[in-house]
Amino acid sequence: MVEDYRAAARRFSRRSLFATTGLLGLAAAGAAVSAGVNAAVGADEVHDTAHDTRQTVLGINPVIRTERVYSAARRRDVDLVTILPPGVPTENLPVSLLLHGLHGTARTAAVGNIADILAAGVANRLFPSFGFVALDGGDNYWHDHGTGDDPMSMLLNEVPGWLAQRRLGGPDGMPFACTGTSMGGFGALVYSRLRFEQGRPLNAVATMSPGLLTSWTEMAKRNAFIDADQWAALDPLRNLGKAGPAPVGLWCGDRDRFIDGCRRYIATAHPEIGLVTPGAHTEEYWSTVTPDVVRFLSRHVG
Repeated sequence: MVEDYRAAARRFSRRSLFATTGLLGLAAAGAAVSAGVNAAVGADEVHDTAHDTRQTVLGINPVIRTERVYSAARRRDVDLVTILPPGVPTENLPVSLLLHGLHGTARTAAVGNIADILAAGVANRLFPSFGFVALDGGDNYWHDHGTGDDPMSMLLNEVPGWLAQRRLGGPDGMPFACTGTSMGGFGALVYSRLRFEQGRPLNAVATMSPGLLTSWTEMAKRNAFIDADQWAALDPLRNLGKAGPAPVGLWCGDRDRFIDGCRRYIATAHPEIGLVTPGAHTEEYWSTVTPDVVRFLSRHVG
């Protein structure tokens, strides 16, 4: 068994569960082998020596369901994607929002194999049970650009009802956390602030490569804000005092396009986790940090 574990572990790239600081200490457990195989990014990274181990995790794939719902806040039908660990009671299951990046959709929000990591980690009792819900948010940094398309209002005012109808997130359907990548990371920080202003603060906010820019010249290129004043009113870097108490985790690659803003956020906001590691604004990089992201969220399930 030990030799099988070592052989399998050697074949996992740095993108597997074992290459992350958050789960490295758990790698000696036999269950962690299954989680690592299931979380491998590329099919060519799972070789024959791990085949038998992979067979034991085929039954713990995430339960993913995509539905169409009408959002009055967005004035259109949107995809609602739930990502749940299998084999656990789902009634009142805690749920984190999962916000996609620019030009993304609900169907592409689960970057870095985060869904597989959640499923394998819960099945192997590395994490408490929780799920994700992703929605189509458009390209305007999760806010109303002045057109009446308001994805932030959808998150705040419509999602709780949709989750409650599906008996997720507790009786009131409120997400316990928000997770976002790139533009979605910007949106997650804004959502957390607004939840605090509503008197219902989140338990945690997890951001991967959040779209934090330090100049209006750069942000204006994205055509996501009416003007510099609207951006300044929402920009997490310019509103640190309004953020509220929710613990924040921020992960960013050292070659990421948003690294300057992320470094500034880490230096001034002092998040619970502020980690810069080698990588760029890519799926490959996100696969190196999603195990830590899930572990961070799991510590704040409640």
